Amino acid sequence: MLPLEGIKIVDLTRVLSGPYCTMILGDFGADIVKIETPGTGDDSRAYGPYQNGESAYYNSINRNKKSVTVDTRNPKGCDLIREMVAKADMVVENFKPGTMEKLGLGYEDLKKINPEIIYVAISGFGHTGPYSKRPAYDAVVQAMGGIMSITGPGPGQYTRVGSSVGDITAGLFAALGAILAVVEKQKTGKGQKVDIAMLDCQVAILENAIARYFVSGKVPQPAGNRHASLTPFQDFECKDGVKVMIAVGNNGLWKKFLTFAGHPELIEDPRFINNPDRTNNYDQLFPILDEIFHTKTAQEWYDGLVAASVPVTLVNTIDKVVTNEQVLSRDMILEVDQPVLGKFRMANTPIKMSGTPGGLRMPAPLLGANTDEVLKSFLGKTDAEIQALKDENVL
Repeated sequence: MLPLEGIKIVDLTRVLSGPYCTMILGDFGADIVKIETPGTGDDSRAYGPYQNGESAYYNSINRNKKSVTVDTRNPKGCDLIREMVAKADMVVENFKPGTMEKLGLGYEDLKKINPEIIYVAISGFGHTGPYSKRPAYDAVVQAMGGIMSITGPGPGQYTRVGSSVGDITAGLFAALGAILAVVEKQKTGKGQKVDIAMLDCQVAILENAIARYFVSGKVPQPAGNRHASLTPFQDFECKDGVKVMIAVGNNGLWKKFLTFAGHPELIEDPRFINNPDRTNNYDQLFPILDEIFHTKTAQEWYDGLVAASVPVTLVNTIDKVVTNEQVLSRDMILEVDQPVLGKFRMANTPIKMSGTPGGLRMPAPLLGANTDEVLKSFLGKTDAEIQALKDENVL
C-alpha cells in the first residue's frame, strides 16, 4: 500500500497552489475527487500550451485525480459536495477566504457534517489578519513577501522568480500540513483546519535574508548570482565566453578549487583565509577569480572541478535539464498517455521512497470523466438519481 492509500479527499482547488498540493497527495495513494465547474472546469484547462486541444499545463499538475463536475451555484450542487464530505477524510480548497463560507462549505459548516474532517485552506494571505479577504496571485505574493526584492542583477533591480514559487511553496507547505493533520488524526481521531497563506510561505523561505537584516540592520538587495554570505558562490565567464556556476561553501572546497586552478598561493592569503574574509574582501577577490576563469574554457573548468569534487555546473537551459543523465536516472521525467492529449512528458515526484514509491497512477482526467463513477461508488447514487441531477443542471 502507498502511504496515503485509503485517504479520501474532496478537492475543491484550481489553477496551481491547490492542485499542486493534491497532486503530491495523489502521488502517494490518496483518492482525489476533483470537483470542477461543468463546461469549463479548472481555470487552468484554459492555459496553454495545448496539445490536441488539451492543456498540457492542466495535465502537468492534475495527475492521479478523478474529475467530477458539480455546479456550486446550484444549491443542490453544494448539497452533493456535503454528501461527499460526510464520507471523506479531507477537503482541500484554495479560494479567497469567505468564498466557501458563502456557499455553506467553510470549515465550521463542514465539521458539523463530519467532525473528523481535515480542512486544508490555501489562500493569498490566510484566514486571519487585515489582508485576509484580498485576492492574490503568485506575482503579488512574490513582490509582497520579499523574495522579489532579493532577486535580480543588482540593487534596486528586482525580478520575479521564473518559477511560480509563490504558488508552489504554498502547495508544498499545504501538502505537509495535510499529512501532519492525518498523523494527528490517527493519534486522536480529531480533524482540524490547516490554514496556509502564500505570503506566510514566502516569508518562511527567505532564510538568511531575514537573519542578515536583523543582525546588520541593512536591507538585503539583489546581488545577481552571488550568495550574500558565501564566497565564491556564483557564475564566472570562462575563456570561451560561456559561464560556469561554482559553489565553494567551505575552506576545504576553497583549497580544492585553488589547487585545480593552479593558484595554491591564495590558500594562505590573509585576505581570503576563510569565508567571512572572502565575502568581506569580495571586491578584491572577484578580479583575481575573473582573470583565473578566463584561462580555461567552461568545459575544462567543469570537467576539472567535477574531478576535484568541487560543486560546479554549466547553466542548463530547460532542454538540457530534461535530457540530463542524472535527472533521467532518477526518473524525474515521465511519459504520460492521456486519452485526448496523447503522449507527453512531465516532471515526476522528487520524493523517492524505497518501500512505497509514489508517482503516476493515472493521467489527469478529462473534464467530468469520473462523475458517474464517483457518484455511484462514493455516494451510492443510482443511474436514475444521477440522470435527475444532470436534468437539474447540478452536474
